[in-house]
Amino acid sequence: MTETRLRFPPSPTGYLHIGGARTALYNWLYARQTGGKLILRIEDTDTGRSSLESIQGIIEGLEWLGIDFDEGPYFQTDFEAEHIAAAQKLLNQGAAYKCFCTKEELDAKREAALAAKKPLGYDRTCRNLSADEVAEKEAAGLPSVIRFKVPERTGTLGYDDRILGRIDTNYSEIDDFVIVRSNGKPLYLLCNVVDDIRDRITHIIRGQDHMTNTLKQILLYEALRAPLPVFAHMPLTLDTKKAKISKRSHGEIVAVQFYRDCGFLPWAFNNFLALLGWSAGNDQEFYSKEELIREFSLERINKSSAIFNFQKNDPKFFTDPKAIFINEHYLRTMDIGELGKMVKKELESAGLWKDAYDTDQKEWYLSTLDLIRDRFHTLKDFTSLGRAYFADDFEIDPKPLAKNVLKYEELQQWLPQLADRYEKLAEFSLEETERVARELAEELAIKPGVIINAMRTVVTGQLAGPSMFDIIITIGREKIVRRLRDVGKLFGQE
Repeated sequence: MTETRLRFPPSPTGYLHIGGARTALYNWLYARQTGGKLILRIEDTDTGRSSLESIQGIIEGLEWLGIDFDEGPYFQTDFEAEHIAAAQKLLNQGAAYKCFCTKEELDAKREAALAAKKPLGYDRTCRNLSADEVAEKEAAGLPSVIRFKVPERTGTLGYDDRILGRIDTNYSEIDDFVIVRSNGKPLYLLCNVVDDIRDRITHIIRGQDHMTNTLKQILLYEALRAPLPVFAHMPLTLDTKKAKISKRSHGEIVAVQFYRDCGFLPWAFNNFLALLGWSAGNDQEFYSKEELIREFSLERINKSSAIFNFQKNDPKFFTDPKAIFINEHYLRTMDIGELGKMVKKELESAGLWKDAYDTDQKEWYLSTLDLIRDRFHTLKDFTSLGRAYFADDFEIDPKPLAKNVLKYEELQQWLPQLADRYEKLAEFSLEETERVARELAEELAIKPGVIINAMRTVVTGQLAGPSMFDIIITIGREKIVRRLRDVGKLFGQE
C-alpha cells in the first residue's frame, strides 16, 4: 500500500490562528491514525508579507500544541527553480501560454463584460498567438504572464471530496488562470501543486476557502502527469456573527499563542479544537490523545461551519465556554505531578517559585495544588486566585471584603482573638482549628459563618474555595496568625 503522506502548509504572514491550528490537528490525527507521515511546509512565496517572526510564531504554536512533524519545516522559496521549471514544461508541451495583456486592457475587458452581463473570465486573447507573434512581442520588451491553458472540453471536471462528497464544475466556467507573474515569480496555484507532487502528498486536508483552487490544481496535476491526491475540504471556522475567523479581523483573540499565554493546557486545547467541527457520533467530550487518534475520521467532520464562540469583552470567560469547560476538566483531573510541572513555570514567571518546592516541600506543593485546583479554570489562576498560598502580597476581592469583613467592625477584635488561640494551640490540626473557631463564635453569640467567611477573605482574598480548615492547615499556623492579626489594615488602620 502507498504510504499516507499529508502536509500542513501555513503562510507566514501572521501568527497561527484557531482555524489553522484545527487544520494542522486534523492532518496530524489522520497521519498518526494511518501510520503515515506529516510534513510542515512554510509557504513563504509572498515575500512582501512573510516574516521570520511569523515563521517562529507558527512553529512555537505547533510545538505548544504538541503537533509534531515527520519532515520539515521546508520553505517554499527554496524550491523556486522547480516551480519555474514546471511552468516551462507546461509552456513547452502547449499546456500554458504567455499572455501580454496589460492591466489596463484586462480592466477594460472586465468592464465590458460587466456591461454586457457576460462572464468575467479572461477572454483568451493571447491563447492562440503564434510563435512569431510571441517572439515579436518579447522583442518589443512587452511584459507577460504565463497562463494555464484550460482544455476546451464539454462536460464537467470533478472530484470526490472525502468530506463534502462529489464536486463538479463545467469546464466552461474555469478561466485560463495565471501561474507565473510578469516578474517571473510563480504563483501559489502552481507552487503548491509542484511541492505536493515532489513531497508525494497523498491526502490534502484543508479549509473550504481553498476549493476555488482545487479544480485548477487538478488540471495542473493532469498536465504534469502526476497522480491526484485525495481532497478533503473542511467547513470554515466562523465567529458568532458567521464571519470567517481571521488574523486581520479578530486580532490576538484567535491566536493559538493567546490561549497558551492565558494558561490553557495544550492537550485540553487540542481536545477543544478537535470538537470544533468533528464528532465521533456520540456525546463523548473528553478524549485522550490515543482515543482521539483512534476515533478520528474525515467522514465525521461536519459539513456545516464550526462556530468559535469567543466573548472578547468578558475578562473571565474570554473565550468559547466549551474551551473553558474542557480546560477545567483536564486541570482538575490530570496527574498532579504533570500539573506541578506546568504550574511551576507560572510561579517562576510570577516570581513565586521556591526551589524547596522541588525538594523538601514537594509533598506540600503538590498537595496544595490538588487542594485548590477544583475551582480554577486555567494555569494563570494559580498565580492570581491562588497567590495567597505562595505569597503574602495577594489581592483581596472587593466583593467578599465588603460582604464578609467590612460589614462587621467587630472583626477587628474577633479575628485577632482567634489568632491568639491558634497561636497557643498544642495541636494545629483540622479538628482543633475548626473547634476553636466555632467555640469563639459561640462565645461571641454569632453564627460560625461570620468568623469562617471573614477568615476566608482575610486569608485567601477570595469568596469561595476549599474547606476553610483545609486552607488553614495548608497555609500554616504562622501565616494564618499573622493575616488574622492584620485584619485592622483592611479597615484603614496602620
